[in-house]
Amino acid sequence: MADYYTQFSCLLDVGTPENAARALELYNALSRENATEDPPSDGFVVSIHPEHGGTVLWMRDEGTGDPAQVLRFVRTCAAAFGLTGRWGLQYASTCSRPRVDGFGGGAHVIDLATGETVDWISTDAWLSDLLTEGASHA
Repeated sequence: MADYYTQFSCLLDVGTPENAARALELYNALSRENATEDPPSDGFVVSIHPEHGGTVLWMRDEGTGDPAQVLRFVRTCAAAFGLTGRWGLQYASTCSRPRVDGFGGGAHVIDLATGETVDWISTDAWLSDLLTEGASHA
């Protein structure tokens, strides 16, 4: 049996050490909410990245994670702290064994001020679309 993983590592600057501490509280609240879902998502972990003056959050998987939960958290932080600009996340989809559908990835960019998606890509969908376009139909 194969195990599937989604892996990522990214940073978010929330502006002040106070915002970073508050962000950990927001993260804990979202984690508790996620735990009540059936089934709960794989989630992610977050910590304050001290090399950047205590204002930067480091978000990452613990073996496997859920990029959608990271996006939700970043949007929550952006709204709570009035963040602006663009922020992005890229992720890798991997598998413990060779499988035709076992590898891929993607990226997602959001506008922090509005929480709206600027653009996103899934390599699985991208590849499938391009191969379907080029398929000959007899």
